[in-house]
Amino acid sequence: MSTARNEPPDIDVDFEHERREEVIQYIYEKYGRDRAAVVATVTQQHQRGAIRNVAKAMGLSIDMIEKISSSIINNYGHEPYHAESKTKELGLQPGDKHLQKVFDLTNQFIGFPRQLGQHTGGFVISREKLSQLCPVLNARMENRTCIEWNKDNIDVLKFLKVDVLALGMLTCISKSFQLAKEHYRLQWTLANIPQDDPAVYDMICRADTIGVFQIESRAQQSMLPRLKPRCFYDLVIEVAIVRPGPIQGDMVHPYLRRRNGEEKIEYPSKELEEILGRTLGVPLFQEQAMKVAIVAAGFTPTEADELRRSMATFKAKGMVTGLEKKLINGMIAKGYTLDYARRIFRQLEGFGSYGFPESHAASLAQLVYVSSWIKCHYPDVFACALLNSLPMGFYQPAQIIIDAEKHGVTVKPIDINFSDWDNKLQENNSKHKEIRLGFRNVKGLRREDIMILIKVRFQHRYHNIFDVFKIGLSESALEKIADSDAFRSIGLDRRQALWQISIKDKPTGIFVNVQDTGKQDGYQLPLMPLAEHVLHDYSITSLSVKAQPLKFLRRKLNQLNITATNRLKEQKNGDYVKVAGLVLVRQHPETSKGVWFITIEDETGMANLVAFPNINKNSGKKLYIRGY
Repeated sequence: MSTARNEPPDIDVDFEHERREEVIQYIYEKYGRDRAAVVATVTQQHQRGAIRNVAKAMGLSIDMIEKISSSIINNYGHEPYHAESKTKELGLQPGDKHLQKVFDLTNQFIGFPRQLGQHTGGFVISREKLSQLCPVLNARMENRTCIEWNKDNIDVLKFLKVDVLALGMLTCISKSFQLAKEHYRLQWTLANIPQDDPAVYDMICRADTIGVFQIESRAQQSMLPRLKPRCFYDLVIEVAIVRPGPIQGDMVHPYLRRRNGEEKIEYPSKELEEILGRTLGVPLFQEQAMKVAIVAAGFTPTEADELRRSMATFKAKGMVTGLEKKLINGMIAKGYTLDYARRIFRQLEGFGSYGFPESHAASLAQLVYVSSWIKCHYPDVFACALLNSLPMGFYQPAQIIIDAEKHGVTVKPIDINFSDWDNKLQENNSKHKEIRLGFRNVKGLRREDIMILIKVRFQHRYHNIFDVFKIGLSESALEKIADSDAFRSIGLDRRQALWQISIKDKPTGIFVNVQDTGKQDGYQLPLMPLAEHVLHDYSITSLSVKAQPLKFLRRKLNQLNITATNRLKEQKNGDYVKVAGLVLVRQHPETSKGVWFITIEDETGMANLVAFPNINKNSGKKLYIRGY
């Protein structure tokens, strides 16, 4: 569908994960599969893939290819491969002409189209048949079609594109509202959640944000105590500032210094103060960049829109750089100094990696506040809804459970007499409802089997394992239920239950009820140690309400002088400490220049680690980080 506007309409619509497919099917049904299709996306060559392909074509040995490609820390960057420094580090000859040719061709190959893929949710809709305009392909997903044109192509042609996106947090918030209605008789909506709650901002400033939308990552949690959000617009800034664009454009530290009174806020002109006043003179949003270009550099609206589109997505070769001369010369002609013009351009150039629209940041900030408010005042509701919305976010179910318990929520294990498929809330005598874990947490268990279990349970409670055998579940389903240690309410731990299941079809002479004798086939089964139960819990459900695995190693860890994470605050700056824990999060962002950001957990809490590239260099070994 073409348009007469100067810019193509590009509509982003966020839905719950569970409704996204319904919306996509509605688009197909309304417009027909011959008039609606998914937009393509072009995958480009990155550093490691480019050098592997070129080196193979140039006849280098497999060992040499592996040696060179493994030296590239950042597999997703579009920066040129710095051959001279790399060859010295790898012990190769910098003057080797054949090797130099490989590196030269690699730098030309970086950013080259690699393959045509499917956009995550961008739909193009036309009045006529799409096949009359461009080739239409069958996508891998059944009943899904895809065109060969990507976003840039349809921008030029001014086609309507609708991004049907899915946000897991919308699903989580929706389920929170439903739980609050069922258990607290509260009618929550996005509009009636109380605004500007100081307790919520106190929680955010403490970086107590596990599970909260957008501000739960390691980078965001590091920023929160520094930025100290105290109002909604602070959250808008928080959402936008921890992005590749502001980081690469050196906007983060100037903004923080000005916010904290460490740097004077100055505006070269009144017109720029009107544009940049809300962000303390630092351009953080696409809209600001466009206004600066028009007001301070004399850009036309069309040229400013070209600047906006160059900041709207990740580019292999940033289009912003091509506008440097025009922007700087335009600002000088308007009376701004060369130094200030270059500083503004460096900041806008950072947007070439990704510039965030203010309107987008504001809509996300609303979900940040709503999810924070629910977590602050109803941690039971929030944790239960979050568990029922997984997979999403940065954290495993175990960390969500541990965090809920720290906020005063009791968590009960999976049980055949009390658990449903989903995690649910139950009444108790404390401030918050208790969470009863559901069978959805059990790996490999089918929902259909559990619905049979629950349907029979509505008529009468299970008193022994024979009651469960009678309902007709497969042996595989019974074993998975037993492996999750769900027979505790009838007096069987997982080992006893697994034994009963294994002999259920054997002659009745050796079938003995453990509830009556405590023995199996004339023998007493050895009891499973608690540590073994916890390991089984993690392997089957990714969490345990019995204990944290490192609890059983603490005595040995103390002998090795390994510090518990809750004692790190007692250490002085510069002290040498050793820590150990389960790896929860491993981040290696494109802008980190080879730095790893790691979050580990022991039985006392979590710790954030930073691993610099020189760790690998000095130790002579690669850094291998493995989580569960």
